[in-house]
Amino acid sequence: MDLLQQIELKELLRNIFLYDKTAPLIFTRFFFWAFFAFVLAGYSLVYKNKNRSVRAGYLFLVSLFFYYKSSGFFFFILLFSTLTDFFIGKGIYKSKSDLIRKLLIAASVVINLTLLAYFKYAYFFVDSINLMLGTDLHVINHLALWANEATGTHFEVNQILLPVGISFFTFQTISYSVDVYRGETKPVNNLIDFGFYVSFFPQLVAGPIVRASGFVKQIYEDYRLSKEEFGWAIFIILKGLIKKIFIGDYIAVNFVDRVFSDPVTHSGFENLMALFGYSLQVYVDFSGYTDIAIGVALLMGYRLPQNFNSPYKAKSVAEFWKRWHMSLSSWLKDYLYIPIGGNREGSVFSYISLGVILAIVVLLAGKLILVPIFAILVLLFALLAHFVPNVKRHINTNINLMLTMLLGGLWHGASWQFIIWGGLNGVGLVIYKFWRKISPWEKRSNWLVNIWKIAITFTFITFTRVFFRSESMDVVRGMLHQIGTDLNIAMIPEVLVAYKWVFLMMLFGFVTHWLSYDLKDRAKNWFIASPMWVKAAISAVVVIIVYQSVSADMQPFIYFQF
Repeated sequence: MDLLQQIELKELLRNIFLYDKTAPLIFTRFFFWAFFAFVLAGYSLVYKNKNRSVRAGYLFLVSLFFYYKSSGFFFFILLFSTLTDFFIGKGIYKSKSDLIRKLLIAASVVINLTLLAYFKYAYFFVDSINLMLGTDLHVINHLALWANEATGTHFEVNQILLPVGISFFTFQTISYSVDVYRGETKPVNNLIDFGFYVSFFPQLVAGPIVRASGFVKQIYEDYRLSKEEFGWAIFIILKGLIKKIFIGDYIAVNFVDRVFSDPVTHSGFENLMALFGYSLQVYVDFSGYTDIAIGVALLMGYRLPQNFNSPYKAKSVAEFWKRWHMSLSSWLKDYLYIPIGGNREGSVFSYISLGVILAIVVLLAGKLILVPIFAILVLLFALLAHFVPNVKRHINTNINLMLTMLLGGLWHGASWQFIIWGGLNGVGLVIYKFWRKISPWEKRSNWLVNIWKIAITFTFITFTRVFFRSESMDVVRGMLHQIGTDLNIAMIPEVLVAYKWVFLMMLFGFVTHWLSYDLKDRAKNWFIASPMWVKAAISAVVVIIVYQSVSADMQPFIYFQF
């Protein structure tokens, strides 16, 4: 082997085994599918092993490698979270003392949320304190500092990067500890099995969020994959690739991102279409990821929960949130909304949460004067609730719903945009609770009424997305100003012609989304029942078409940033 070949081999090995932040290991890259082929080859040697921990251990190791390639040495954070909640779960299960059990579950929640807050909100808190107090504090990455001192590495200590998927795996470990505490599940047998549950690579970085009660039992079951399930797995993977790359990335690169980057240079009609385009993009991007995750997991014999159910067919905001990101919606309901009182009454934790949200608003505004103003408003509401029973009842039954949506907004990031986005959805849910009691159309289900309900719901959800997508309030104001004052109807034909392929792709995306379940099921069942050579031919055609549409700048999955 000559010197040039040795250099090329070293470069190849470097690309395979070393972390490269410009090329994460994600479903849309060919390298992932080479990685998955390697995983399946190894899996074929262990999947029938009677010792289920051998199978789990193998997938645990490849999942750690997957996360390392996606997020570098942050996989130590994943290991820390895994170790912590494994032993906390064991302690909760074995302890006979109610006090110790409560202390342990509190430790799980505090450790995980502190870890999450450190990486997601450190810059926000430091910048807010500097703004209010005129200080000059700087963010310090204590983990990088410790690593440099302990091992002689040279990590950047003045920058904190967000580990990919940290929100998902911390929520997963919290739910495990809580379920053990509630007696809804038993602790996992050993650390390897638990590590596999936490780190299973198909759903690790963007969900769906997996509950221990639904997944852990699969670790100890025999491998099974029927012919029908194999066909379904291939079908849903292809569907996910079409959604993400063929539709989502295309409209993002060629239209949506351009408009959102500078809305005031585009007409109101372009801004409006970009807003509806983003509603389509965020759906096909996120649901495309979970489609692929579910399909990949199924090929290895593991069944992940459904995460999307045609959300833009929803006839109300409440129904939308039952269809959108279903694993997170159910997580927030079971581990936040119901524990703080649900629709029964406000609890002590409700008002603690309200205080946290108000404190974040003060930090965002950078004005301490808001503290006494908020205190006066809270006092007035308390007095009103005390003397007017109806006000108290409405506050008690709706405060937790609003808090859940506001905290859901803050989960995405500490900014005015996410607070407003969460607040608007909360208001939409509360208004619907009252509207459905008096609406003359609530119990009607003819096609015209259904179309009207779907259109109103979809338009409202799309409007809230201007806050979700915009990088600053200036972008929000610019976009809403253009839509409200410069629709420029005369330019619509010209815009339609200029972006004809984008709008045709958007039309294709929306039409396929709104197709009847019956029609979609026929296509799915036909593919599943087709001969293997037909599946192979269709897969080859889809892959060629999809990857021919890939832009030079590979688009990351939107929810990787959360």
